[in-house]
Amino acid sequence: MDRNLKNQFKPDYAVPPGETLLETIEAIGMSQAELAERMGRPKKTINEVIKGKAGLTPETALQLERVLGISAGFWNNLERNYQETLARISEQKRLKKQIDWLRKIPVNVLIKRGYIKRFKDKIKQLQEILNFFGVASPELWKEKWLSAEVSYRKSPAFQSDPGAIASWLRMGELVAQKIECKPYDARKFKNALSEIRDLTNQPPEIFQPALIHICSGAGVAVAFVPELSRIRASGATWWMNPKKAVIQLSLRYKRDDQLWFSFFHEAGHILLHGKKDVFIEDDSNDTKEDEANMFASEILVPKRKIQHFLKSSQLNKAAIKRFASEIGIAPGIVVGRLQHDGFLPYSHCNDLKRRFEWKDVAA
Repeated sequence: MDRNLKNQFKPDYAVPPGETLLETIEAIGMSQAELAERMGRPKKTINEVIKGKAGLTPETALQLERVLGISAGFWNNLERNYQETLARISEQKRLKKQIDWLRKIPVNVLIKRGYIKRFKDKIKQLQEILNFFGVASPELWKEKWLSAEVSYRKSPAFQSDPGAIASWLRMGELVAQKIECKPYDARKFKNALSEIRDLTNQPPEIFQPALIHICSGAGVAVAFVPELSRIRASGATWWMNPKKAVIQLSLRYKRDDQLWFSFFHEAGHILLHGKKDVFIEDDSNDTKEDEANMFASEILVPKRKIQHFLKSSQLNKAAIKRFASEIGIAPGIVVGRLQHDGFLPYSHCNDLKRRFEWKDVAA
């Protein structure tokens, strides 16, 4: 038998150490009464250990080592394995009643993306999902992701499919954990945004690693995580701890204007709002979202500059490209701004936008 398979065997029954103890003393012809006398313990205590009614303590293990010549470690291991097996059996009985919870999670997508393994056994699959989320039970998953304190519950993206959005955010958390960051420095992060803005003219193979590197130096982890079906989130902002913020980007729209607006929108949340808030960019409207939108808009295409452009130039591709070059921004971002503000139809100048695919920018 393969050694690894043998080591993975987990019995669905628990054998108390007392059974091994009874077999041992019977093999040498010693009675329970004599064992109790040699150990200086009441006969009732020894009988309860043998029947599994009492645990085998480290003190008892040392006494057995003296009397029987079998190491205390052996007896302690038997007791530890016994208690672990009891706990595992109890957990399986409890999880068996919660199999339906799996329907709330995009299991097949997580398997396809390599975050979890597939199991035919539903209980094992449920345990695999719990391992992925880093929680001990479906109840604790609900407490973490569905509690009233989670601010993003009000977002349309969350309400559309809580299991999917929670999975996407957890994927981002796992990516962010691997990004080493210096302690968060608001001044340094704000100053870095000018350097990051210059990256909008670069291709993904240049701007993605540069963006991650620059932000990590200011205490912000940028996690690129492909979107999941059934959710409408293009970005999210949350704090891993008070010294490390996370910007998560999905590339939902696959265009440069949307990608960069999403990034600077999330950067706005980090600089303007609290460290306990979780924000999901999903076309929802509230005061903080409006503030983040204004922050992103002003950094990318300042209002006074676009007003001057509209007054002094004709609205055509050549003028847009010239204006974008003057302010040091990708022309597709200017097109997106003009379309959003109603100065340009959404059907015009889209060829100035660059389209991204995950094969190019996936983290």
